[in-house]
Formats: sequence, C-alpha cells, structure tokens
Amino acid sequence: MKTPHFVLIVTAAALLAACSRPPAASEPVRAVKLMTVGAGAIGATAEYAGEVRARTESRLGFRVGGKLVQRPAEVGQRVGAGQLLAALDAQDLALASQAAQAAVTAARTQRDLAAADLKRTQDLVAQGFVSGAELDRRQTALRAAEATLQQAQAQGAVQGNQAAYARLTADAAGVVVAVLAEPGQVVSAGAPVVVLARDGARDVVFGVPEDRVAQVKVGQAAQVRLWSSGGAAAPLAGVVREVAASADAAGRTFAVKVSLPADAPVALGTTATVTLAATGGAAPVAIKLPTSALMQSTEGDRRGSMVWVFDAGSSTVQPRPVTVATADGNELVIASGLKPGDEVVVTGGHVLAPGQKVTRFVAAAQ
Repeated sequence: MKTPHFVLIVTAAALLAACSRPPAASEPVRAVKLMTVGAGAIGATAEYAGEVRARTESRLGFRVGGKLVQRPAEVGQRVGAGQLLAALDAQDLALASQAAQAAVTAARTQRDLAAADLKRTQDLVAQGFVSGAELDRRQTALRAAEATLQQAQAQGAVQGNQAAYARLTADAAGVVVAVLAEPGQVVSAGAPVVVLARDGARDVVFGVPEDRVAQVKVGQAAQVRLWSSGGAAAPLAGVVREVAASADAAGRTFAVKVSLPADAPVALGTTATVTLAATGGAAPVAIKLPTSALMQSTEGDRRGSMVWVFDAGSSTVQPRPVTVATADGNELVIASGLKPGDEVVVTGGHVLAPGQKVTRFVAAAQ
C-alpha cells in the first residue's frame, strides 16, 4: 500500500509537468527566389513617351489692334494658303486710310501750285522783272512741296496696309490646332489668335530628365512606335533633331525633338514611344537589382536600405546594408554593399529573419 507522502510527490510532479512551457517551434524553411548579382550596362537604351507635332507651328495674330468680329477658323480645320482665319472691325482703319488719301491729294495740289509759281518766276526772271533771289525762294518752295507729297504718299500707303491687316489669313497650308480669341473680343496688335500647324515635316516631342539629358545628342538614332498602331506596325526610324538648351520651368525636363520620315503617315497629336539608342562609347557598368530585392531596416546599425544575401554553405540568409545610387528603368543601381557573384533574395524577403534557413524557389514545369 502506497504511503500518503508518495501520493503527494507523484501529484506534485504531475502538476509541474502540466505547467511547464511547450518547446518553441522552429522557424519554417521558406522558399525564396534568388538572383546571382552581376555587373550590367546602365542606360544602354532609354524609352520616352512623346507627342507628334508639326515642325512649324505658327501663332498667328493681327498686325493692328481692334475688335474681333469674325473667326471662321475652328480647331482641327484644314486650311489653305491665303484662306481667311479671322477679321477685325475695319471701319476706323478704312476712315484713316481715306484721311491719308485726302492728305495725298492736298499735298499734290500744293506741289502743282509750287511748280506753277516756279514756272512763272522763271519767265519773269528771263524778262528782268524778278530778281534771282525770288527764283531761289520759288525753287525751295517746290522742293518742300514735293517732300510733303512724298510724306503723304508714304503715310497713305501705311494706312492702306493697315486697313488690309484687319483680315488674318493663313500664310501656308496646314491644320488649325488652337484658337485663342473669340468674336467680340478686343485684341491687341501681335496677340496670337490662331495657332496653325503647317503641312510638311513632323517631329516627336518629349521631355528628358536632367540626369539623362547628357546622353542625348543631336543626330542620335531613334525608333518611334505609335501607340495607335498597338505595336503591330513596324517602328519608324527617327533622328534627334534638337535638344533644348534649358529645362522647362514647370516639369524640369529638357524638350527633345526627333524628326520623322517625310513620308510617314502620322496624325498630329498622336502619342508615340521613342527608344533612343546608346551613343558612341561603352555604357557605364554597375550592379543592378530589381526593386523587389530592396528592404528598409529600422534596427540599430542596419537602419536604411538592405538586401538579404544567401549563404549556400548553411542555406541561410543574412541582411546586408547597401547604398542605392540611382534608378535605371525598373531596376536600382547599387553603389556599394554587393559584389558580383553574391546571391540575393529578390522575392520573399519581407518574411525573413537573420540566420533563417531557406530553399531555392523552383517554378513548376508547365
């Protein structure tokens, strides 16, 4: 028969065993996608989105100010050379032209009178009735009258031209791409009223950021793909024609124009993708990683950008701080922290811990 002390000891041992913690579960072995680091060329090619524009876009306005009474031009309308685009109220200009012509008539009458006086004075001088000084005064009066006539004629021509300036016509065939004034509006001399895209050569215009503009050179080859073609049509061969000398104030990008072939059937305003080939010389080489490989650490000395580096011997991963220099398309350029040959986790790094065992992820065969 068991003693009471033995029963108490057994009961206490059972209670202690029931209260002890279960053993900690080991970290699961996770499958991750790895990438072997290597050096690659930076910016061998670059793609930009641009818009097709006419090589020459004229902002047309009146040479005189006035009230706009007619504007037959509309956006998207095709016009020919000499076609009426807009007209001003020409009543005041017509009156000014009439006044100038009246001044010409008056000056001509004064000139004719001075010429007649000179002729009579010459006859009297020949007869000895008038002195030579009087003849000189008549000659001077004639020259002054002739000068006044020439001045009036010039002013009359100017006023006649200004009367004609009340009609704004297209100076070349093209397409109206913008209208900047409406009938009833008073416009000043030189203010643009209509923007005309002339027929002829076409350019693709796009912006290049400051850190890449040095890689774009005039004469550089380019390929242009139109978005409207959906990638079905062959790309158009283009050439960089112009690079802006200063950045745009709003977007801080440099405008670049790529000329298209003269026979390319491209509509104005079409969106296009421009691929610029690398310029002469070898492209710079650096270590690049996809953006999914980069992690942000907030722990102590490892605060900042980091990646998980795989150790093949132990099948574990360890964090390693890295410095990012810039972006190259959809990849990051690593300035320091890695060397060619390192294996880096590019997918699955957000669930890892230092020293955790991992396995290589292998995609299932299709």
